[in-house]
Formats: sequence, C-alpha cells, structure tokens
Amino acid sequence: MSVSSPIESLGALGFTISILLGVLFLIFQVWLIATLARRILGVPVGWPRSIAVALVMSLGLMFGVQYIVLAFTSEGTLTNSNAVPALLLAGLATFWVFALGVAILMVLEILVPTGSLPNPVSFFRDFKARRRRQARYFDIMKIAVRYGLVSQIRGLDKSRDSHRETAIALRETLNEAGVTFVKLGQMLSTRSDLLPPVYIDELSKLQTKATPETWEDIKLAIETSLGRPYGTAFSSINETPLASASVAQVHTAITTNGDSVVIKVQRPTAVRQVQADTEIVLRIAQWLEKSAPWARDLGLVGIAQGFIDSLREELDYHVERNNMLAVASALEKTEVRVPHVYESLSSQRLLVMERLEGVPLGSAQHILRVMNDDQRLELARELVRSTLKQITDDGVFHADLHPGNIFLSESGEPGLVDFGSVGRLDPNSQHALAMMLFAIDKNDNQAATDAMLILLDRPEQLNERAFERSLGQLMVRYRGGFGGAGSAEMFTALFALVVNHGFTVPPQIAAAFRALGALEGTLRLIDPNIDVVLLARGEGRKIVTSQFGPKKLLEQTEMRFLQAIPALSALPRRFNKITEDLEQGRLSMNVRMLAHPSDRGFLNRLVQQLVVAVLAGSATLAAIVLITAETGPMLTETIRVYSFIGYVLLFMGFILALRSVVLVFHRDIRGEDDYK
Repeated sequence: MSVSSPIESLGALGFTISILLGVLFLIFQVWLIATLARRILGVPVGWPRSIAVALVMSLGLMFGVQYIVLAFTSEGTLTNSNAVPALLLAGLATFWVFALGVAILMVLEILVPTGSLPNPVSFFRDFKARRRRQARYFDIMKIAVRYGLVSQIRGLDKSRDSHRETAIALRETLNEAGVTFVKLGQMLSTRSDLLPPVYIDELSKLQTKATPETWEDIKLAIETSLGRPYGTAFSSINETPLASASVAQVHTAITTNGDSVVIKVQRPTAVRQVQADTEIVLRIAQWLEKSAPWARDLGLVGIAQGFIDSLREELDYHVERNNMLAVASALEKTEVRVPHVYESLSSQRLLVMERLEGVPLGSAQHILRVMNDDQRLELARELVRSTLKQITDDGVFHADLHPGNIFLSESGEPGLVDFGSVGRLDPNSQHALAMMLFAIDKNDNQAATDAMLILLDRPEQLNERAFERSLGQLMVRYRGGFGGAGSAEMFTALFALVVNHGFTVPPQIAAAFRALGALEGTLRLIDPNIDVVLLARGEGRKIVTSQFGPKKLLEQTEMRFLQAIPALSALPRRFNKITEDLEQGRLSMNVRMLAHPSDRGFLNRLVQQLVVAVLAGSATLAAIVLITAETGPMLTETIRVYSFIGYVLLFMGFILALRSVVLVFHRDIRGEDDYK
C-alpha cells in the first residue's frame, strides 16, 4: 500500500497549493538571479531585461540539473556513491548557466544600453501619445525631404554655396513645420556662438505670421480668460486683428472707461501644439547628444531645454506683464515709453495694455523725414542710452529691439512694445559689461579680457595671453567704426573669437549682445550715416562714469568694508597664532592630493578595473593549469577533482572578465545606490 504525500491527499486543493508554491519559488529565484547578475556587472542595468534574462536562466537551470541527475542514475534516484559527484556537477552547471546569462546581459547592455528603449510599462501607457508623436515625426520628415534638407545634409561639402543651400532648406523646413520650429529657428538665429554666419542670415528671415482665427473663437478665448462677457470690460473690440502671429492675435479695443487699449489674446490651440512639438524637440536633442560628439560638446539638451523654458514663459502672459513692469521701472527717468498694463483685465492667456500713439519705426519714414539731423541724432542717442542703462545699470532689458518693436509717435517720442523676450543680468554681469565698454573706449585689451572672463564660462584649458591678444586685435579692427556691414559683423567676429578659445556664452549674455546688435539695425533706419560705434562709446562712457563715480565707489567700498569686518576682527588672533607656530617650529602645510571628487572617482574606477582584470586573469590561468593536469584523484570515472576545481576557477575568472568588460564599455559608471 503506497503512502501519498499530504498535498496529494488534498486532491485539487493540493495541486493548486503546489502550483502556487512553485510560482512563488520561481519568482523568488528569478528575483535573486536578476539581483546577483546586476550586482556582478556593477553597472545600473534595467530591471526588465534583468528579469527576462533571469527567467531564461531559471528554465535553463531546471532542465540542466534534471539532465545531470538523470545521467547519474538509471532509475531517477541517487545513491550514496553517486550523490556527491552529481550534486557537485549540478552546482557547476548552475554556475555556468548563470555565467552565460550574465554574458547575455552584458552584451545587451553594450549593444542597447539601459534607457535607450522605452520602459515596457510606459510603452503601453503612452501608446496614443507615441502614435501622435510618430505621426508628427513623419510630417516633419516629409517637409524636410520636400525641401531637400535631408539630401543637403547627406551630400554636404565645405563650399559656401553648399552651406547656403542647406541653410535655405533648413529655414524653409522650420517655417512650414509650425510655430514651435519657427521660434526655434528664431532663437538659433541669435546664437552666433553656435552657428556659422550663413545659417544666422537665413534663420533671421523666419516670421511667425499666421492666418487669423475667426472672431467667434477669439471672442470665446477673451471671455474665457476674463471669466465674464467681454462687454462688461470693453465697450468695443475691433474684430479685425491688428496683427496675427502663430501664438497670439492682437486686437484694438476701447474699455468701458473710454481708454484706448490693445488686447493680446492667445490662440486656443497654441498651448497644445507647442507642448507636443517641444517634447519632440527635446527628444531629438537627447538622441543627438547621445549619438553625436558635437551635440555633447554644445550641450544640445541644455540649449533645447532653455528654448522650451523660454517658450513656455512666452505662453504665460503673467511673465510678459511682469517683464513690462520691470522694464517700465528701469526706463522711468528716460524719454522711452512703455505701455501701461491693465492688470485687472489681464490673465495667463490675455494681456491688456495701453495703446501707444504712433507707428512702428520700420513704417515711420514720414515722421523721420520732418525731423532734422540733430533731432534724429538725439533720438538715436536716447535709444542707445536707454538700452545701455537697461543692460548695465538695471539688469532688466528688452532683448528684441528690431524696428517692429520700437514705436515712434508723431512728436518723435520712442516707445517699446512686445515684451515676450526680456533678458536679466546679475549685478556682476552688469558691472562686467560696463567695464568692457569702458575698456573698449580706452582701448585697454587687458581690462576687456578681465571683463570677458567674468561674463563668460571660463574653459579649463584657456591660453589667457593668446585670448588677450586676439581680443586686442578685434578691438583695434572695430575701434574706428563698423563699416558697411554694421555691428552684426563685430558681434559675429566676437562670438567666433570666444568659441575658438573654448568659451561657452551664457544665454543671458548672448541676449544682451543680441539686443545691441538688433538696435544697430534700428538706428540705421533713423539715419544710415549714424556712427553706431561713437554713439555707443559716448553713451557707454557716461554710464560707466556714473557707475564708477566717487559716490558709487564710496558705496561699494563701504559695502566691501562691512563684508570684511568679521575677517579683519579675527586677523590679529590668526596672525599671532602663525607667528607662535613659526617661532616654536610647529608651522606646517597640508597639501591634499586628489581633492576634487571627480579626480578621486576616476582613480577609484581605474583601480577597480585594474584589480578586477588582474583577478580575472589570475583565476583563468590557474583554471587552465588545473583543467589540463593529468594527475589527482577522480571525482567520476572521467572527471578529476583538479579539473572540477579548474572549472570553478574558470567560472570565477569568466564572471570577473565580464565585469571588467562592461565597466570599460559603460559610459557612465555610477555609484552602487543607482542600481540597487
């Protein structure tokens, strides 16, 4: 009579329990194998691929151990004579199946690094959004192919004509791709430190004009932003837009108080379109930075993220309202007008402001014609003076001073509009720019170099003397004027100079230079014969004199003295201690090598790789000696004990070699906490 096990005696319940126990054991085994494999490789391998490989290893272990057990017995049971060899060989087979799984995981990590493919959970969760992105990718690619951008890039040579054709294809592609890409091109057109002049020239032609929305849609957007019928705030609104861009429309209106105002209302679909396209821009930048050295050198993801942040600010009219208030405060004592903002009527999607009398400077030739030379010169001086004051004195400045954003009244008074692009400089950058203007005026290239080193991010390998000489030559070249090309040529040469010497230009500093460069084109509309260099130097000299005059210097000296008081009060005690230590022979110096964390990290990784490689090589050599040995006790009829030990050592050497290889190939070796 056979005796059944307790589980078998329970029938169906016992079968279910055995299945559950088996599944739980399999889950624990897979987790344990995946964890060990990730620990052994020493790099942050993704969990999905680790679990998948561990599952395959578990199945391999099950069949491998079963095969070895069956090989040692004809009836499926172990005896005292064959149990130990069978268990030892089963353990060895387990080790080697595990080693094979780790090798597969290593190859996957080298060929397809963790993070390069979407997470399986997010893959299904974001399926609809991904389909929309792919459709948008396809649309953009069709536009690029239609304008020949792809073929231009593939067949690009170094000739000027080829660069011009590529730049034209890029401009046309961005122009048709939509508002986000148009604004991306406009942003790139201001970065002379990133792109060659031919691309800057073409991208500067991009415009954001668009077909107007219907009045019903605009009316709904206005009332949604106001939270009430528009008739309660405005007695009338001109249904025909004053201007229509890709993000917003501008309408003139009269408030219930009788004030003439301008309404800037955001298009209903602008936010959704920009959000979808900015995600594509960021993904493209991330892909390029991973795959292209030039993109990593430029910090393309940072540039794309900065563009996205500025575009999001442009969609929030609270930001533009605050910009207007800040610039208005900076220009309070000048002749330049800034529209008054109706804060009670404005919101995140609606901006209501005073309507300035006059016309854009680009359309003000009838006003300029009746002005005499002295009046034109004074107008130009006022614009230069106010711009330099914003940049070097207040730190808040209008960063897009093209002729369309400067209004001129019938009486000749200038005004500023469109404050979506406003730059901000910290006090140190303001003073450095003022110092640079002063150095240019005095033809002092050493002082100009010091100012540039404060303004820009200093590279590690900078030849300061060579940079000073190059900057001095540039100053001499443009000291007498810009010539027919205007100041744009000077700024292009300056950006080329700093890039050639390894500098990176912070976005706000680039915005300040962009504002000055755009102002030069505006001033030439006032009078083509105006010497912009002399104007800037003359007005800059006055600003610098006011900043570094006796009163300002006294204030700065008092501030520095107050900051130094704690150190000065402790100075006598410290000096006394140093002299006592020197007299008694206790004075010593402590120099700490490898003080920087990156240096210690590099040395630690180097030692780690060296130790792992030496251990792997030693274990492999010892394994070869033992495996090839023809003496020693027998474990089975065909396998010696020394050979068995050799295979164990070979397993250890193989695992260590895998770890060494993956550490070499892995680009970003992180701490242990990153992949626990």
